[in-house]
Amino acid sequence: MGKQGLPRSPRPETRDKEEKIGRRSLDSLTGNDLFIGRRIFGSEGSKAQGSKHDQSCGSSNKFSYSWKQQHSWLRRNFKSILVMVSVTSFIFFMDSIMVSIFHSDRSSVMQDISRLSNDTLHKNVFQPDTPTFREERSSKSSQWKPCADNNKQAVALERSSEMNNGYIMVSANGGLNQQRVAICNAVAVAALLNATLVLPRFLYSNVWKDPSQFGDIYQEERFIEYLKDEVHIVKDLPQHLKPIDDKNLSLVTDTELLKEAKPDDYMKHVLPLLKKYGMVHLFGYGNRLGFDPLPFDVQRLRCKCNFHALKFAPEIQEAGSLLVKRIRRYETSQSKLDEALLGESMVKYSAKEDQERLKYLALHLRFEEDMIAYSLCDFGGGEPERKELQAYREDHFPLLLKRLKESKAVSPEELRKTGRCPLTPEEATLVLAGLGFKKGTYIYLAGSQIYGGSSRMLPLTTLYPNLVTKETLLTPQELAPFKNFSSQLAALDFIACAASDVFAMTDSGSQLSSLVSGFRTYYGDGHAPTLRPNKKRLAAILSESETIKWKAFENRIRKMIEEGHKVRLRPYGRSIYRQPKCPECMCKF
Repeated sequence: MGKQGLPRSPRPETRDKEEKIGRRSLDSLTGNDLFIGRRIFGSEGSKAQGSKHDQSCGSSNKFSYSWKQQHSWLRRNFKSILVMVSVTSFIFFMDSIMVSIFHSDRSSVMQDISRLSNDTLHKNVFQPDTPTFREERSSKSSQWKPCADNNKQAVALERSSEMNNGYIMVSANGGLNQQRVAICNAVAVAALLNATLVLPRFLYSNVWKDPSQFGDIYQEERFIEYLKDEVHIVKDLPQHLKPIDDKNLSLVTDTELLKEAKPDDYMKHVLPLLKKYGMVHLFGYGNRLGFDPLPFDVQRLRCKCNFHALKFAPEIQEAGSLLVKRIRRYETSQSKLDEALLGESMVKYSAKEDQERLKYLALHLRFEEDMIAYSLCDFGGGEPERKELQAYREDHFPLLLKRLKESKAVSPEELRKTGRCPLTPEEATLVLAGLGFKKGTYIYLAGSQIYGGSSRMLPLTTLYPNLVTKETLLTPQELAPFKNFSSQLAALDFIACAASDVFAMTDSGSQLSSLVSGFRTYYGDGHAPTLRPNKKRLAAILSESETIKWKAFENRIRKMIEEGHKVRLRPYGRSIYRQPKCPECMCKF
């Protein structure tokens, strides 16, 4: 009690507390900040020794005590001051990057981004500054529930051998996601034409170079069993009909069946062949069935196929669950979305578990060579880039070059202005930073080889070092079964993207992005947001890079994403796989 009554006593307890505060401040700093912290902490020691010496001097004693008060205040508020300086520096540095990204060479841009990541961004949590992107709040998303497998809304489409019009064979083209659309369209056509569906085959592509067939990617038996009440599905064409197929007597190609054909087109071109030969072969089949007008039951059947009947093969589910577990650092499934994607390969969530899992953002950066070559855009690589992409077009897109000769040329500047160019890794980095995602954000990068390799990816990997891929999360031994099968590798990306806390796409026309966003809408219960940049609006924003300030850039980017983030009812004629919020797929409660 006596010591507490002395206002000018040495107060060893207070000194101990101040030393602990100093240590906590040091522990929270890294790099150059740690050096600054040591200098301040060292100054405190020297000043403390000086104050002991000056206690014999009256006026000096007052000055020493005042200095100790001020210095104590600096120590207590050091973190706040550091944050203010960091935020101010962040704004100034991002302003400089905005100016340089289109008006400097790539090395200059990288110097700015490197300086930004080292000096102004510190470890932060995943959540963006605004909670708008954490949930799909618009249109009261949580009131819509999955119900495409609920047969109460529609009478089952009963099939019998006496009423069956024949067999439909399908050879689907494209990669994993194009094939998925083809499968569910084929199911709908079989129901529409009262036919038996032969399990779809996948055509070998010189682009994808994947010999995988249905059973290598999906669970065959489950698919057949799940849809048996509405469509009769068999694994192979009956023996007596194979000679007809061998002679291509009932072959239907893209010439006879246009893109997004209507039911009347099938009645006119396909049904007569089906009745005449007892079978029909839809060759090179893909997006050949429109979305409207279509009978309610047939439309619902498409949703049932896509969201319920098609389940990835157990080997893919197991590898997908490893991806999700390792990035989340959590062993159990969290939602209906997890269960729909991974089945029994993840342990079901228990309410008793309180382990905190890691949140992550999945980014589908569509910047592969085929994509940018087809776009005809310019990406700043000069004459070597133009020659390389032209050679790629000549090898892979001869029809594109033929069309170009017959039509008026569009300049790369006009293509970018109208939003027809893929986002570069630099542009994707700016969008994520503008939305408030910090350096500590964990990002899963989906896709294959990025054009330009690691040098092109440097802005993204510098600003977001916690970037992972299936190749870094899985061991070579775990990836080995899928290594030469691009569709199976794409299935792993599908799982990791669909299961993410936030999914960001850079090309809304991508089938993977479309199907993943639809899956998240269907099973996400309003808690699985998808970020869709409007490339035309983004091009307009970036065209003002010489004058726009970082704060204004942030506001405009967020407004752009908020508008694209809204999940509305499916408009007439739009894809039911991408926008399943409609009475045929989901029910409002």
